[in-house]
Amino acid sequence: MTTLAVCSWSLQPDSPADLVHLLEACALDAVQLALDPISSGRWDEAETVERLKSSGIRIISGMMTTAGEDYSSLESIRRTGGIRPDSTWQQNIEAAHRNAALAARLGLDLVTFHAGFIPHNRDDPEYRTLIDRLGAVVNAFETQGVRVGLETGQETAETLLDALDALDRPGAGINFDPANMILYNMGDPVEALDQLAPRVLQIHIKDALPAARAGAWGSEVPVGQGSVDWERFLGIVRDRLQDRNLVIEREAGNQRVRDVVTAAVYLREHAPWVHA
Repeated sequence: MTTLAVCSWSLQPDSPADLVHLLEACALDAVQLALDPISSGRWDEAETVERLKSSGIRIISGMMTTAGEDYSSLESIRRTGGIRPDSTWQQNIEAAHRNAALAARLGLDLVTFHAGFIPHNRDDPEYRTLIDRLGAVVNAFETQGVRVGLETGQETAETLLDALDALDRPGAGINFDPANMILYNMGDPVEALDQLAPRVLQIHIKDALPAARAGAWGSEVPVGQGSVDWERFLGIVRDRLQDRNLVIEREAGNQRVRDVVTAAVYLREHAPWVHA
């Protein structure tokens, strides 16, 4: 059965106790947990685990951020995103090992992250470097029994599939985010989900509107108010991916709890097979 959860970072908690409070306000008992606050020592691991467990909240997966990312523009994130920049690679592989060990201690079998813009052409001199680095990250998690889900959006479905084929690791798959396909102008999310479905490990529930001009960001909006064709999208999930978890993500706006609740209500109405 599909579980409905929420991304912890969407709620912008400042402590484990605050996270529990916000999850209870959303009336959700499952979470994809940002691992870096714990692995970096900002949050106490034992306290986080105990507060979630005592509140009946299940951690269904983890998320790793990468160092130095600048989302101020499409060009800045293209330069700084994921594990592509040389300047942050050592920090990121060290973080991968820390987060892999943490995920194993938490009993997780999936962690997601943004690889960064994968070159569309295998002849690009950076392509082989990125694939090798992806292999090193996947190795860090695989040795701990944890799979890795690459976030969609920063490349087309075709490029992502090609990269996974080049990577050739059974522990690597996709965390599918339909809104990111729109935000980065990388294709129709329904068509992309249909194409990528065999490699999808988890699905983010997020909506967006396309950019008004080329080279600019699209805009993230509450679920049901954007360009994602949810009827067709959820039809593919129902028919082909019903055992994958759905995780609400909201990264814009100042009414995060309200928007997460709106998304949960929408899914309960349109995807009755989801356990929420």
